[in-house]
Amino acid sequence: MEHTESHPFDGKAFVRHLTTSPGVYRYFDTEDELLYVGKAANLKKRVSNYFLKPPMDPRIASMVSQIARAEVTLTRTAGEALLLESQLIKSLKPRYNIVLRDDKSYPYIYLSGGEDYPRLGFHRGAKTGPGRYFGPYPSTFAVRESLGLMQKLFKVRQCEDSYFRNRSRPCLQHQIGRCSAPCVRLIDVPDYQNDVRHAEMFLEGRSSAVIDELAVAMDQASMALNFERAAALRDQVSALRKLQAQHFVQGASADMDVIACCLEGGMACVSVLFFRNGVSLGSRDFFPRLPIDASVGDVLAQFIAQYYLERQVPRELVLSDTVEDIDVLAQVLSDHAGYVVSLKPSVRGERARFLEMAQRNASAALTSRLASRHTLLARFDDLQKVLELEAPPRRIECFDISHTRGEATVASCVVFGPEGPEKSHYRRFNIAGITPGDDYAAMHQALTRRFKKVVEGGAKPDILLIDGGTGQVGQAVDVLRELGVEGIRVVGVAKGPGRRAGEETLVLAETGKTLHPGTSSPALHLVAAVRDEAHRFAISGHRRRREAARERSTLEDVAGVGARRRAALLKAFGGLAGVEAAGVEELMSVKGIDRGLAERIYAMLHP
Repeated sequence: MEHTESHPFDGKAFVRHLTTSPGVYRYFDTEDELLYVGKAANLKKRVSNYFLKPPMDPRIASMVSQIARAEVTLTRTAGEALLLESQLIKSLKPRYNIVLRDDKSYPYIYLSGGEDYPRLGFHRGAKTGPGRYFGPYPSTFAVRESLGLMQKLFKVRQCEDSYFRNRSRPCLQHQIGRCSAPCVRLIDVPDYQNDVRHAEMFLEGRSSAVIDELAVAMDQASMALNFERAAALRDQVSALRKLQAQHFVQGASADMDVIACCLEGGMACVSVLFFRNGVSLGSRDFFPRLPIDASVGDVLAQFIAQYYLERQVPRELVLSDTVEDIDVLAQVLSDHAGYVVSLKPSVRGERARFLEMAQRNASAALTSRLASRHTLLARFDDLQKVLELEAPPRRIECFDISHTRGEATVASCVVFGPEGPEKSHYRRFNIAGITPGDDYAAMHQALTRRFKKVVEGGAKPDILLIDGGTGQVGQAVDVLRELGVEGIRVVGVAKGPGRRAGEETLVLAETGKTLHPGTSSPALHLVAAVRDEAHRFAISGHRRRREAARERSTLEDVAGVGARRRAALLKAFGGLAGVEAAGVEELMSVKGIDRGLAERIYAMLHP
């Protein structure tokens, strides 16, 4: 029978190391598919609701049960978090956001195009008209407020085209100072276009330049003793600064990545904010391994070279620190991309604020990782005490077996060290030549194949964990004795009563003694995590092997159907089930399949 258990995500531990800053959180399942994107004014408080309180809504409970990992992106304000959330939902379409979020419900500001006198207006729905769309905004009120402020600042018309074309005298908006009356040509085209340019600058995120111009105008009005005008400009500058925070996430006008590195405690975190077409696509944190004497510049240079030479490179990379041979690196990336790529370690304005966000993300992620590392080291120390070892283990290996009623048996071997899982050392063993369903024989074969490598000089674990009781532990002891391998502590991990997590029994091979560390034991938490990872790795390998075996089917037994024709058939019909459902005429539609061969295939699949 196929194993189906998995180790649940430790939400309480995740919440414990979260910051109280505003930001966006994302949940992923065991297949690394995005489940949900959410926003929070206080990340720690909001995310804790999922794990520290029992969810009442069945939909939320279902989602929480599938969470395998979580990520966060910090923002400066709750408004930025809301905008970033909506953009991530639009671009990534998480499974549990589809029901709650509809892109068309978010309003935009629309600037019409192809006219001497463009208009600004509220827009919701499909973006089909000529011109530019700015947003999405968090609410209708935010758009209306923005449009109202922009009427005061830029005096760009907001009336409908039909109304604009039929005016013979200025409307009330002109009389109260909110429109320059282009409808009756009280402003010429160049001056009006300049107002439109200022409006675009603000909506693109270049509000600092607009604020500077307004500040100059305010000073000029004050010097001219026009204090009423100066006070109005002062209020407009204040309002612009508030809007600047709301519109911050949308402020990138170019395709660019903002990269920040934080170095602490012998570990490094590289945080990247991705922007495409002026829209934030979220962030990602990387934790490269590094030598002791590495600097931030070294880490950035190696990361950029290794990451971007395998991917499409944006035209601009904003860096938290300068790197050695930056011109050479920029030229290599430009040659790879086919266009000029700029590396900018020194930026101002909006890019500086994006860089600040990336640096905060890197620092927060590294703090969380260091806390997790300290937790892991504490678990290794506790395991040393529980097993009465002379020193904390440096390498733990765990084996598990997965099959479905004896079909496609796969054994897994996972490796953990003080830094966590060492995935490059993971191995799977396809088991053959045994009685189907004989887990003891499968374990014996997998261990034999693995520890023959030890005899040949391969790495040897300090602790060998076996998912099972005394029977499976006996197989491990027999294999090590047969191969003459010594110095390995063999421990079985037997499920507790009712298969409840935290009640596992540890079976010591040397003495036959059993230990019950209990649910509060850090050592048992480590053992359970390693065992569950071996369990997951075995299941995924078994499923792939089982599906591959079923896809093979009887097509390979049909004379005249080689690898190319078999691949063409499976591709044309979407898999073996589709081939089985096809008739002779449909099979003949595939290139290389004539009537005689089609009839043989049909006969083989329908005995």
